[in-house]
Amino acid sequence: MKKQKAVMKKITLCVLSASVLLSACQPKQNVLTEAERAAGWELLFDGQTLSGWRDYNGTGLTAPWAVEDGTLAASGKGSDGNGYIVTDRQYENFELAFDWKIAKGGNSGILYHVVERPQYEVPYVTGPEFQLIDDAGFPEKLEDWQKSCADYAMHAADPAKTGLNPAGDWNTSKIVFDNGHVEHWLNGEKTVEFEAWTDDWFQRKNSGKWENAPEYGLAHRGVFALQDHGDRAWFRNIKLRELPRKPKAEVDLFNGKDLHGWEVCGTEKWFVENGLLVCESGSDKGYGYLATREYYDDFELTADFKQDADGNSGIFFRSYIEEGTRIAGWQVEVAPPNHDTGGIYESYGRGWLVQIPDEMEHILKMGEWNTIRIAVKGDQITTFLNGTRMVDLKDEKTGRAQGRIALQIHDGGGIKVSWKNLKLKQL
Repeated sequence: MKKQKAVMKKITLCVLSASVLLSACQPKQNVLTEAERAAGWELLFDGQTLSGWRDYNGTGLTAPWAVEDGTLAASGKGSDGNGYIVTDRQYENFELAFDWKIAKGGNSGILYHVVERPQYEVPYVTGPEFQLIDDAGFPEKLEDWQKSCADYAMHAADPAKTGLNPAGDWNTSKIVFDNGHVEHWLNGEKTVEFEAWTDDWFQRKNSGKWENAPEYGLAHRGVFALQDHGDRAWFRNIKLRELPRKPKAEVDLFNGKDLHGWEVCGTEKWFVENGLLVCESGSDKGYGYLATREYYDDFELTADFKQDADGNSGIFFRSYIEEGTRIAGWQVEVAPPNHDTGGIYESYGRGWLVQIPDEMEHILKMGEWNTIRIAVKGDQITTFLNGTRMVDLKDEKTGRAQGRIALQIHDGGGIKVSWKNLKLKQL
C-alpha cells in the first residue's frame, strides 16, 4: 500500500510539473514585448478591464461586452442596430493587429475611421469594416464581399490566401491603413489590398451598398468599433502602432473641363463654361451645393470668383451631407456687398461665429474677379480677400471636425457666380 501511494504521489508530482512547465511555455496574452514598445506599439485592451472602450455615440459602457478569461468578449446579445463598442481615442494612419475567434455560424466585425454623430445610429455608415464571420458555418449563402477578411461590401478577400481557422479556433489578423493604402491580413497572409479614395474606390462606393450612405469611408481619422451582431465573438492581443502622415501634393479641385471630383447636392445648376465653374439658380430657387467627394481637414485653399448676378454663395469646409441639401459645417461667406464676404458662419448650429468689420466691406469687387484664401489648421481658421486678412478665428468645435469642401448657391433665385483656379494645399 505504501509503495502504491508513493507511485501515485510521483505520478501526481509529474503531472503537476508537466502542467506548470506547459503553462510556463504558453505565450502571455495582452502584453507587449520590449521590442514592440520600442517600435511604438500600444495595447487597446489590457486583458483585465474594459478601460478605453465605451458605447458607440456614448460616454459610458452599456453594450453587451465583458472581459472573459483574458478576452474582450461579445455576449451575442447585440444586433445590426446596437451592441457596438468603440475606442476612446481616434486614429488616422495605423497598423492594427488582433487575435479573434467566433462562435459557429457567427458574424462580427471590426471597423475603423468611424465617425460619431447623433444622426448616425450605427457606425458602419461611416467606417469601413474588416469582416469577421464563420464562412463555412454561416446559415445563409454569402457573397464574396461578405466573407471573412473582406473590406465589407467593397473589396473581397483573395480566397487563395484566406486560410480561416474553424469557428471556435483563434485567428490572427492585421489591418494596415497608411495614408490611403489599405491591407487586410489573416494568419500571416495578405488577403486584401487597395487604395482608398481613388476613382475605382468611389465607383465601388457609389454603385453598391453604400450609394445611400454619402459619408461612408471618407473620414481620414476616427475611432475603432467592435460589433456584437447577435453572435458570440472573442478578441485578445489588440495592439496598434500609429504611422506618420505623409506630405501630400497640391490639389487642383477644378480641372477646367468637368465636375470630376465633385458631387452635386440639390437641383440648382452647376456646369462648366469656357473653362469656368459656374453656379446658377435653377427653377426651384432652392439651396444647392457642389461638394468635394473627398474630405480635406487641414489645408490652405485659394479660389477666384466673380459674382455675375446677386452673388450670394460661399465656401463650406469640414462639412458633411446630412441628407438632400442639408449640409452641416462651417462656411466662409461669399455674398453681395455689405454682407460679410470672408466672415465665418456655422450652419445648423451657432450661426455667425465672426463677421467682418464694416470698414472692410469695400474690399469685395462686385462683378469683378476676386481672390479668396482660406487657411484651416487645427482649430485656427483665417480668411483673406484680395490679399487682405478678413477674419482670424480660433474655435475648439471647428478644430475637432472633419469633412468636405462645398460651394453654395443660396436660396431665393437670381444667383450666378463663376469660379476658377480652385487650388488646395493640404497641411
